[in-house]
Amino acid sequence: MTDHKEPAGQPAAKGPGLEEARLRQQAIGVKLRHLFDNVVNEPVPDEFLDILRRADERGSDKA
Repeated sequence: MTDHKEPAGQPAAKGPGLEEARLRQQAIGVKLRHLFDNVVNEPVPDEFLDILRRADERGSDKA
């Protein structure tokens, strides 16, 4: 009985585990893009905009 081994330096054959991992990774990427798009499209709170305006005013006063 002989064992079949891959020659040194040769990658192992692609198995179903690799394909499953790629599909999972792709699904995670889709969900992350969707989440990122939702965050980007959220409105900026008025309080935060006020803070930014005050910071801009202080910066222009120093110049």
